[in-house]
Amino acid sequence: MNHQPHIISGRDIATRLLEEELIPKVNKLNKKNVQPKLVVILVGDHAASASYVRQKEKFADKAGILAETWRYDADVSEAKILEEIECINADDSIHGVIVQLPLPDHISVEKVLNTIDPNKDVDGFTPTNVGRLFLGEPCLQCCTPKGIIRMIEESGEDLMGKNVVVIGRSNIVGKPVSILALNKRATVTTCHSRTKDIDKMLEDADIIIVAVGIPKFLKAESVPEGAVVIDVGIHRTEEGKLCGDVDFEAVSEKAKAISPVPGGVGPMTVFCLIENTIEAAEQLS
Repeated sequence: MNHQPHIISGRDIATRLLEEELIPKVNKLNKKNVQPKLVVILVGDHAASASYVRQKEKFADKAGILAETWRYDADVSEAKILEEIECINADDSIHGVIVQLPLPDHISVEKVLNTIDPNKDVDGFTPTNVGRLFLGEPCLQCCTPKGIIRMIEESGEDLMGKNVVVIGRSNIVGKPVSILALNKRATVTTCHSRTKDIDKMLEDADIIIVAVGIPKFLKAESVPEGAVVIDVGIHRTEEGKLCGDVDFEAVSEKAKAISPVPGGVGPMTVFCLIENTIEAAEQLS
């Protein structure tokens, strides 16, 4: 008999929470004559970036918030982008800004992040928000890690006391999601490309979060029976299909619950971006 894990659909969770949480918050702000507004800065014509931006615009529209995309050619000067961010910081009608990564090499990501007002940093990437996250203080949290924790909780799992193994140590996912899980009182192990024996680290894992950027990296033999598996990766195979960092079919035979690709972490990242914009509007108004 085939084992059927619980599929943690980020798409379904995001759709439900949009109705239950975001739309009522926007309506409340509208009554105070506040219209939450997000600006996305998009440099160059990176196809994946353009697709992410379209998803963000669609979800913003459903939530009833304004979302504008400011587009620039790939050869735009760093000074021009920094100047635009300063204008956004000074504009009270704009509550959130994100600069879509990756940026061309001549534009410093560090300078860009240091220029964004932390109260409008709805990606949660500025040093101020990362510091607050680390200290467990209220802040605008990084969207993908925030979405992952919410997915786990919405699927009925309590992180307190659980063994969480994070595979990946990026500043965008691996490190912040490790901190967020720690703040929820989980016991966290962070693995990466230099970890000597990842399988050993996974033996007692209750929850596995995979963000390594390698297609089908996590195999069934590495997964303990009954673990919850969250797949952060997204790749296009030679056949043109999408897959994640987890060997979904094989791991599904052992996992208690698993997130799919697509339709898992991606929609929750977009949800958290819009939620952060609404939070920023509440704080700033």
